[in-house]
Amino acid sequence: MAEPERTPDGRFIVVDGRRWRATDPEIPEEAAARLRSLLMRARRDVGAARRGQDAEAERDARARVHTAKVALGERGTPWWEQDFAERRRRWEHGLDVLD
Repeated sequence: MAEPERTPDGRFIVVDGRRWRATDPEIPEEAAARLRSLLMRARRDVGAARRGQDAEAERDARARVHTAKVALGERGTPWWEQDFAERRRRWEHGLDVLD
């Protein structure tokens, strides 16, 4: 699969003409891969909860999606506004909460 287009500053990817915040490039690949896996699991759980009309499970799954996106640097305080220690705490906290 081809890498998405990035803005010149590397802070955003462009998909179908829309900008999305890029994953923090300082996250070690192993941690980033684990967070992406946890994100995808949470997204699947959102779909399953919706199909099952389970509002509580959907809320839980959506909260896990949000936690994973924050840990990846795609939501919350922009990663380029954080120092390295803050960035590390962000992704380590996400892994601790989601694993």
